[in-house]
Amino acid sequence: MSADIKASALALLERLVAFDTESDKTNLPLIDFVEGHLASLGVAVLRMPNAAGDKAALMATIGPMVDGGVLLSGHTDVVPVAGQDWSGDPFKLRRSGGRLFARGACDMKGFDAIALAMVPHFQAAALKRPIHILLSYDEETSCRGSLDFIARLGNDLPRPAGVIVGEPTMMGVVDAHKSVATFLTHVRGHEAHSAKPALGANAVACACEIVTRIYQLGETFQQPERLDSRFDPPFSSFHVGVIHGGTARNILARDCAFHWEFRGLPGVPTQEAANLVQSYIDRVALPRLTRHIDGPAIETLCEVDVPALAPWSGCAAETLALKLTRSNRTGAASFATEAGQFQRAGLPTVVCGPGSIDQAHKPDEFLDVSQMLACIDFLLGLARELQS
Repeated sequence: MSADIKASALALLERLVAFDTESDKTNLPLIDFVEGHLASLGVAVLRMPNAAGDKAALMATIGPMVDGGVLLSGHTDVVPVAGQDWSGDPFKLRRSGGRLFARGACDMKGFDAIALAMVPHFQAAALKRPIHILLSYDEETSCRGSLDFIARLGNDLPRPAGVIVGEPTMMGVVDAHKSVATFLTHVRGHEAHSAKPALGANAVACACEIVTRIYQLGETFQQPERLDSRFDPPFSSFHVGVIHGGTARNILARDCAFHWEFRGLPGVPTQEAANLVQSYIDRVALPRLTRHIDGPAIETLCEVDVPALAPWSGCAAETLALKLTRSNRTGAASFATEAGQFQRAGLPTVVCGPGSIDQAHKPDEFLDVSQMLACIDFLLGLARELQS
């Protein structure tokens, strides 16, 4: 049986990775394919499009439409390949040495393919409680692609007893992960000749001062009493990833903008970090920017705020996942997932999926075939649990 499921999962993974679903592109061709595949198996599908209509989430239920089942959550989008040195076509599955190479093979179309390959077995299992498969979009950018479906669970859709998010954890059970919030800070200065700095306001200089202060503020979260050794690194952290500004070396820059993020341990609110940065802007950066001229300004927009997953000891999802993995311990992850969104809605949730996060977001991303087999074994056990 496992051999047949493995063959099906490999074939499905080959199809799924062939769709270029980088987060700035549509995922509708992939969704169409999955819907058609499930329809061929007699499984009805619900779609939830985004506001623009160029993306959609999909949910399928196998088994009775009752509360108390398990929801398997995956996402369909992948990170970009531009600028990465791949040894082959990133959108063509390549197998070598027991590894499956392609963009998304690990994060996380591998899990999606395995879940879909399990559908005939789920159908034959005469489930007493349902298994739901939810495939979302925009997980890599905002984690908002599952929210419309989450809002319906327990309302016009059955409420699952637990959620398993299949992000790569080497099939370990993760009961906690950090939050991630992303911000855009725009400094608007005033142009002048660089030989006469008192005639203007240099947006680049101001932005650099704020960026420097952001990293200094990171020390606030590295005090011994604020550390959690379950995480690597064991503290909440800031990061500045992109900065743009200026027009010429001899002109005081009128504009400069930079993107930054905060990754917080469970229990550390995003607002605490945002307030620290804003306090520095209000007390120091803005007065310095406007010391020679009125009009310059600094604005910060919170683009994304993804909640952390907090430990929920003994919850249904944790108990079930530990049983299925034959383990008695949970782990923690420093990356963020959609799990926090499910937990925020009151749904017991853990993260458990095939592959290593160390392989994600990099060239020659891969999934070990052994991890695929471990995930199949996990889902076979899940079907047995829901037969009673």
